[in-house]
Amino acid sequence: MSLVISRTARTAGRVASAACVAAALTIGSAAHAVDNLKILVPANPGGGWDQTGRAMQQVLQGAGLVKSIQVDNKGGAGGTIGLAQFVNSAKGDGNAIIVSGLVMVGAIITNKSPVNLTQVTPIARLTGEFEVIAVPANSPLKSMDDLVTAWKKDPGKMAWAGGSAGGTDHITVGLLAKAVGIDATKINYVAHSGGGEAVAQLLGGHLPVGVNGYAEFQAQIEAGKLRALGISSPKRLPGVNVPTFIEQNIKVEIANWRGVFGAPGITAAQKKDLSDTIDKMVKTPAWKEILKKNSWADFYLTSDEYAKYVTEENTRVTAILKDIGLVK
Repeated sequence: MSLVISRTARTAGRVASAACVAAALTIGSAAHAVDNLKILVPANPGGGWDQTGRAMQQVLQGAGLVKSIQVDNKGGAGGTIGLAQFVNSAKGDGNAIIVSGLVMVGAIITNKSPVNLTQVTPIARLTGEFEVIAVPANSPLKSMDDLVTAWKKDPGKMAWAGGSAGGTDHITVGLLAKAVGIDATKINYVAHSGGGEAVAQLLGGHLPVGVNGYAEFQAQIEAGKLRALGISSPKRLPGVNVPTFIEQNIKVEIANWRGVFGAPGITAAQKKDLSDTIDKMVKTPAWKEILKKNSWADFYLTSDEYAKYVTEENTRVTAILKDIGLVK
């Protein structure tokens, strides 16, 4: 009797062990729905899209959600050059994504781009970042009131360093001009393909004022090299000692959202694998920590929600660009 029990126990143990191995393999397979990932950042290094792509690489690999990730930069024309490359070279590739956002929506419209976001596959909206106005630390401009006063004296003389033409930074300046009674068509806006270039222009004393996402100016603001005059959030951000435009009596509020798209022509299964992988990423403690570190708002939308949002956003941005005179 004892022998029978012993054999039965050993058999049960082997079955249980086999089941555990099978379960582990199943979990591992699910966790690596996308083994290798290529992330195209359609901007030069140093800007918000680049920071987003690198943050995704860090979290996805660190959490074991993707085995290997390659991040490439292809900047220019508000991301539309990178978008064109992605549309033309990544068709059907379920292991490729491109970082995008509000900047690209505006650039597609203002540049009359032959490629647009209807040609790629919405995967997820990820973050929102508020716009900050900053000047060199030695600037005589101490507040938004000082800036507006100087700007009104000669609108064309005040040169603004920002991101791509028609992007969030440009839209922000246009909205500010409209809010304070300046003709938006007289804005002297100097576009750059990445946040790093705009920072260099300010630090070098080449341009007097800059506009960008807070994270792109954050290091220089905290180091005392740039002075932040105002931010586009509805209320002050936790840990960020920068007054909002609204509290300085300028009724402008805008957030620069960022997200990712998959390649054209991918299958429903490939889309689901990418979407599920990103869904797991945004729930990790590491991703939440990156949001906090960069003062990014959690703007996560799933694939279907994101697709609807992008359609609505295209209509909204077109109206804004027409309103401030950037497109006819």
